Amino acid sequence: METIKHIFKIGLGPSSSHTMGPVKAAHTFLLLAPGAERYEVTLYGSLAATGRGHLTDVALATAFENRQWKIIWKPEIFLPQHPNGIEFVAYGNDGTPILKKQYFSVGGGDISETGMRFDDRRIYTYSTMNDILNYIGNRKLWEYVAECEGPDIWDYLSEVWQQMQLSIRNGLERESTLPGALQLPRKASTMFSCVHGLNSSLQRRYTTAVYAFAAAEENASGQTIVTAPTCGSCGVLPAVLYTYYEFYEKNDKKILHALATAGLIANLIKYNASISGAEVGCQGEVGAACAMAAGAFCQLMGGSSYQVEYAAEMGLEHHLGLTCDPVCGLVQVPCIERNAFASIRAIDAAIFALISDGKHLISFDRVVRVMKATGHDLPPLYKETSMGGLAL
Repeated sequence: METIKHIFKIGLGPSSSHTMGPVKAAHTFLLLAPGAERYEVTLYGSLAATGRGHLTDVALATAFENRQWKIIWKPEIFLPQHPNGIEFVAYGNDGTPILKKQYFSVGGGDISETGMRFDDRRIYTYSTMNDILNYIGNRKLWEYVAECEGPDIWDYLSEVWQQMQLSIRNGLERESTLPGALQLPRKASTMFSCVHGLNSSLQRRYTTAVYAFAAAEENASGQTIVTAPTCGSCGVLPAVLYTYYEFYEKNDKKILHALATAGLIANLIKYNASISGAEVGCQGEVGAACAMAAGAFCQLMGGSSYQVEYAAEMGLEHHLGLTCDPVCGLVQVPCIERNAFASIRAIDAAIFALISDGKHLISFDRVVRVMKATGHDLPPLYKETSMGGLAL
């Protein structure tokens, strides 16, 4: 597995696979054909089906800047390698193509020329939770991350944590309308005021959901967020961590350790299954985010590594089969509410693991394999095409 820095990317929303990935692919292609007369970009499958709602064209325009280019949408054509296909063609002065390349946006802002994930640089010796637990013994999961990543990971995670807090705070202050055809008003600010009227236990519980709303609304409006593990699920982990920070203990060091554990959990899901909504549905995005947040919160509350594994397993297991069916192709409905509910479910899973002995029938590794199989069994219209489910 590669570095968890690839899990936590700081960038613009609303979609890591539809904005970050295509822009990265465009920059890569432009380095190969910098002086072409004009460029042609063709989007395929899920990338084309919800590209307008996900602002793919707007994001690509920033990459091509003042160059002459045009975009072609082919949502009906799914390339066999991956649902998120993108093709670039560079043309010379005489109108003939001088270079053609295909890339695939495989989730979390990553791209691939084959549609398959590959390790940029393998730094983790073990790639299953079971092997890691056997190796670390009584140590914490974050200690294994530190061992593999090196000391510079803490500076990186500190930057990630600062941006997560900023996304929540900004989201709580803005009172505008989200972009797109739905014209949805932002709710986080009003909800934050209302939640203070609840009793203390309910206030803490639903403040978590409001934090998730705030970050997810920032993402939906194209603001700067942190993928965790994707843009569409960026509100879950920050909401849970910020809840701990505000209601339990303002301890940045413990938060960074929790981020490391969450990154490891996401890395295992990404390596052994997928975090791409176009590939496995929303279970790979919000489900993975819930697993990350559940494991992180369990650790923050004093859980053992085995209890952390159990919390993460529950967070993912109870999102199995979750479809990716955004209305109008926007990362708004049902995405924002899903972030909120997953943040609450993550804390519930963590507490459940803490009051148990950590023993359970279905392991985290097994539920990851089931998630992958379930995702592949989902019909394409339920995987980020906006052709079925709630979108229909």
